[in-house]
Amino acid sequence: MASRIEPLLTVADLDACPDDDNRYELIGGELFVSHAPGLSHQRILHNLQIGFADYLKTNPIGIIVPGPGMILSDYDAVIPDICFVRKERWDEVVTGEKFTRAVDLVIEIISPGKENRERDLTAKRQLYAKYGVQEYWIADRENQCVLIYRLQGNILEEIAKLTVEDEITTPLLPQFQLKVSSIFDF
Repeated sequence: MASRIEPLLTVADLDACPDDDNRYELIGGELFVSHAPGLSHQRILHNLQIGFADYLKTNPIGIIVPGPGMILSDYDAVIPDICFVRKERWDEVVTGEKFTRAVDLVIEIISPGKENRERDLTAKRQLYAKYGVQEYWIADRENQCVLIYRLQGNILEEIAKLTVEDEITTPLLPQFQLKVSSIFDF
């Protein structure tokens, strides 16, 4: 007996999803649904935004956007927690109100649950690598750490697991320094 193959969903199919405060994302035509972020998630997001805003005031090299839509193909549409784009690339990666090409840096904050963890650590990491995101950070509240991945060829390889004693730096953001402890400080 042959296996039944489910049809791939497209970005156009997302219009049929209910407007119910859930996040609907497509990765490789597969639908992923997650609940709206909780308070801890939003506080981590806020702390990251403050760290970037402070840096970008004195180093106006790019733009940070929280929770943007990113449509990378007819079968790939996600909502990263934070995206950073260098100013000189803005017009290249934005179409209308969405990102339609890879940004320079994506940050995801892991929400509770095994499915959320797997999606961020595996499916989204592979997706971002496929389209050329240069760096991918995962803020993990449960383990009080930030995983840093950097594009090596066509793979986002883990280059660091930073704990609350560490500081984040990156060649994408010259002189950027952010204490990991400040991300989880609330």
